[in-house]
Order: sequence, then structure tokens, then C-alpha cells
Amino acid sequence: MEKQSNWDISVEDLRDLHSVNAPFQLIDVREPHEYEICNLGGELIPPRQLGRRIGSLDPSAHIVVHCHSGWRGAQVVSSLRAAGFENVWNVKGGILAWIDRVDPRLTRY
Repeated sequence: MEKQSNWDISVEDLRDLHSVNAPFQLIDVREPHEYEICNLGGELIPPRQLGRRIGSLDPSAHIVVHCHSGWRGAQVVSSLRAAGFENVWNVKGGILAWIDRVDPRLTRY
């Protein structure tokens, strides 16, 4: 799979963060109807809401962003990085890659 951003992590990296209980904030940038189909338990912040909700995010926190296939996440990560967030990462391949390589029990759409 091609690079989606300069700050990509793999779904295996995300799985490992969960497995060691690493402190990080997972943000899901899909739309509410997508979140209802399947989700990883992250905070839902669709891209159109980012501007008004960015103040609720901690710029010093470790933040991992995911979407459906990785492209929206990459755009949100670029926006957050431009706003001064230095430890924010995109899940390459999004929830589709998660379903394919980590948890095939989730509903693929």
C-alpha cells in the first residue's frame, strides 16, 4: 500500500499500542453512519467538526487518527500537525486494513 502521509502507522502498530495499554487518544474521523456500522471505540470527530472541536484536543497528547481507508485520516493529521500537534499519527489503510489484518469479525463496508 502506498504512503498516505508522512506520519503513517500500521494497524499492527495500533494493535500493539492497545496491547501494552499505551496512553494515546484514538480519534475516528469517519461520519456517524460509518461509526455505527463498526468502530474501534475512538472518539468520533468527523472532519467537518474538527475546526470547532480542535480546542478540546491536547496538542501534547499522543493522538492516533483513523478513518475508513486512511485518506481522510491523512488529511486530518496534516491539519493537526499544521496546528501545532507534534505527536499525531494516521492509521494507514484505516479501519479496512484493521478488519483485513487484525479483526475480521468487524463489519466491512
